[in-house]
Amino acid sequence: MKKSIIILAVFLLCASSCTLLDSKDDLQLTDEMLQTRYYHLFNMGYRTYNCVPDGFSRIDNNLFATVSDEAQYVTTLSKSARFNDGSWSQYNNPDDCYDWFYVGIHDVNYFLENTVDYVEALAQSRDTITTSGRYSYEQDVLNMSRLREEAVVLRAYYYFELIKRYGGVPVIKSTADKDYSERATYDSVVKMIVDDIDSVMDKLVDSWVEETLSNYDGRLTKGAARAIKSRVLLYAASPLNNPSNDTEKWMAAAKAAYDVINMGRYSLTGSYQDLFYSAATNTNPEVIWAKRNSASNTIEKANYPIGTQGGSTGVCPSLNLVKAYEHKGATNPSNWFENLDPRCAATIVKNLDYWNGREMQIYAGGTDSPSNPNSSPTGFYLKKFLNPDLNLVNDATEIHSWILFRYAEILLNYAEAMNEIYGPDGKGSFGLSAREAVNMIRSREGVEMPPVAATDKDSMRDAIKRERRVELAFEEHRFWDLLRWKDAETALNTTILGVDNIPDGSSYVWREKTVSTRKFDASKMYLYPIPQTEIVRTGNQITQNPNW
Repeated sequence: MKKSIIILAVFLLCASSCTLLDSKDDLQLTDEMLQTRYYHLFNMGYRTYNCVPDGFSRIDNNLFATVSDEAQYVTTLSKSARFNDGSWSQYNNPDDCYDWFYVGIHDVNYFLENTVDYVEALAQSRDTITTSGRYSYEQDVLNMSRLREEAVVLRAYYYFELIKRYGGVPVIKSTADKDYSERATYDSVVKMIVDDIDSVMDKLVDSWVEETLSNYDGRLTKGAARAIKSRVLLYAASPLNNPSNDTEKWMAAAKAAYDVINMGRYSLTGSYQDLFYSAATNTNPEVIWAKRNSASNTIEKANYPIGTQGGSTGVCPSLNLVKAYEHKGATNPSNWFENLDPRCAATIVKNLDYWNGREMQIYAGGTDSPSNPNSSPTGFYLKKFLNPDLNLVNDATEIHSWILFRYAEILLNYAEAMNEIYGPDGKGSFGLSAREAVNMIRSREGVEMPPVAATDKDSMRDAIKRERRVELAFEEHRFWDLLRWKDAETALNTTILGVDNIPDGSSYVWREKTVSTRKFDASKMYLYPIPQTEIVRTGNQITQNPNW
């Protein structure tokens, strides 16, 4: 078994070639093959990871941030533009993942059903007599048991990715079940997710680095399973899914996040910027679960400024986001970026910054002039995730890891839930207040923002929302946060702003400009529509989401 099986697992396999009902037997494995060719068992196990999403290519082969108020895509001829102008539907949804995640669910079910007798199957196909053979056999048995436990959590995660988009969905826990027409309720799917995770939680590894098995890149751990549970329960407690504001749901969310914190295994890294393009995510104390890809330069080619050789622009941060970053002290009218939250400079490239081995000239007549074809429409460029000086002319590459869960999110999940129960400073039985959790992030090395100044539950709620916006920028949280908070009808019915940099003596000043206008129909867009192909496939039996 090679480590590359996980590294090179391509999630697009699920998005393109597979369909919901005709892919379930595509391995075509006979009982004899399963008993005599043990590597088929492991291939099935690793295959269950294939549909884990990779945020580097979510929409327009780029980041999902362009469908929120975080960014604007460089061209209006894009899938994100269709999403933003409200012209998407059950017939044409740029983020239609319905079949994709059900393929992942199928692969889990297929694997679990066909490896019930894995101990016997491995014994029949392996040398169990010699010392070295026996050791290899025992390692294979251990690895297979791990894969089966991980598969249960993966299925739970795939169901979460479905319900956060579509609400309640059909529950399929067997390959023999072909009825995709009856939708379970959102709350019942949440309960199933939590129950499944809890059923294997204690059997999962604490850390793959500490295990004897070598093929671990991207695989789930106990912390990752708890992090999934934390996010699931936070979404379930949020206004979209908890209109009665049931405090028991907030309590469950707080406990789930605290269970991760209480492990004592994770901490905030010392370099916010380096975290997102370092190849060594599997040893970083802040990373809980990441999908590690093979070496490439795709994300750099897609987002380096057009003025950098090999770059083509792409995701362009909005002025809306830039304005969300706080100052450490008073604002300087002649230099808005003075004393600004350092996370802005780690995330966004602005005029006159030194980056890509040169000065960014985002002004009329400069290398990155807004009048140049494919220049940034907002006057800003993306820095987060990108290696700063990758030589695209020579096709230089680096390993990239998409971080699915990290410790800062868990602290923010905890702070949000605790504030809803106890306000900013209450601790209940947990020993950590919402304010303390937020301040841990704000005081992290290299950021060192002053303590949050909120005085009551409402102002702390606003502060937490702002903290999530800047701390987790471009990490595929903002859009879903706006939905679960029921804030999308305001934040996504908005004008995306950018800047022109105007000469002012020896420097430049901003002139704000409108880049685009977004539309969000609150009567229906808080949930995705069930794809029309699924409506047809079930003979119009599955119910459509309201107003689609």
